[in-house]
Amino acid sequence: MATAPSRAIWKGAISFGLVHIPVSMHTATQDLRPKMRMIDAATGGAVGYRKYDKSTGEDLQAGEVAKGVEVDSGRYVTLSKDEIREALPRSTQLIEIEAFVPVHEVPSVFYNKPYYVAPQGRAQKVYALLREVLRRTGKAGLGRVVVSSRQHLALVVPCGRGLVVNLLRWSDEVRDIDALDLPGDAAEVGLAERELQMGEQLVLGLTEAWQPDRFHDEFREKVEALIEAKRQAGDITQGAQAAEEMPQASGGAEVIDLTELLRKSLQGAGGAAPKPAPAPAPAPRAAKKAATPKPAPAARRRGAANDEQRAAAAAAKGADKARAAAKPAAARKRAS
Repeated sequence: MATAPSRAIWKGAISFGLVHIPVSMHTATQDLRPKMRMIDAATGGAVGYRKYDKSTGEDLQAGEVAKGVEVDSGRYVTLSKDEIREALPRSTQLIEIEAFVPVHEVPSVFYNKPYYVAPQGRAQKVYALLREVLRRTGKAGLGRVVVSSRQHLALVVPCGRGLVVNLLRWSDEVRDIDALDLPGDAAEVGLAERELQMGEQLVLGLTEAWQPDRFHDEFREKVEALIEAKRQAGDITQGAQAAEEMPQASGGAEVIDLTELLRKSLQGAGGAAPKPAPAPAPAPRAAKKAATPKPAPAARRRGAANDEQRAAAAAAKGADKARAAAKPAAARKRAS
C-alpha cells in the first residue's frame, strides 16, 4: 500500500436532506514513478517549450497568446480570460447529494479519481451514520462538487472505516461500448454448457483473497534501481530543480443536531430520499451596510504608514510652535 494521506486538498461538507457533515478531502492515490524532465545533456539546464506562431515561425510573448476553439478547418473562436472565468462554476464547498443509487449499478468506466474524506470537528457521529447507512443499504450518494475550479460528478461510497468520494466522468465523456463489434450471449456464439462449466472451474481454482501488495510496478522498480546504481557510480549531471506548490485548503462547516435533522428530512420528503438542503438566506441589507470590511494587508500597511507620517508631521509642527514661542521670551530676557 502507498503512504497514508496527509494534507487536505479541500474542506467543506457532505449534505443530504438537512444533514450537514463537515469533512476534509485527501488524495487517495499517488504517482510513484520517477519524474523525468527534459534537460540539456551537456549542461544539465532545464529544456523549456518555446511559444511561437507555426505559420510564421516568430516568437510570441505571453500577452500575444489567446485560447481558441476550432469550429471549422483553420477557423477558431477565441475566448478571453474574463469570458472563461465567468463560465467557471461557483465553488460552494459542498458535496450536495442529490440522489442515492445502488453502488453496483455504476459502471466501472465512470470512475475517474478517488479521494478519502474524513470528518471535521464534532462530525464523528453523523459521519459514521452516513457510512453505516450506505453499507447496510448497498447504496452510494450521488451529487456534484467543485474541486480546483472544475465541477465534477461525485459518488460517495463506504470504504472500511471511512468514506471515499469518487470523482466520476460525465455520461457524454464515456464512449458507447455497443459501437464495438462484440460477441453476443452464450447461445448466439455457440458456447456449450460443458465449456462454461470448465471455465468456471478454472476461475474457481485460481480464486484467492484480495492481496494487492503481491503485485508491483516492475518498470518503476527497474528504473529506480538503475537511477540508484548511476548515483552510486557518480554518474550525475548537475542541474536546478523547481519547487512544487501544494494546493491550499478552504474552510469547513459546523455540525447540526443529528436526530432532529433526520426527523425533519424524513417529514419533508414523505419517507422518500431527502432533497438537498436549501441555500442559507442572505444577510439583511442593513447588516451588510453596518458591517465594515476589513482592509487588505497592503491597505493596512499603507494606512499604518500614513498614520506614522501624520504623527511625525504633527510632532514637527508642535516643535515649531514651541520654538516660535520661545524666541520672544528669550528676546525679552536679553532686553531686561
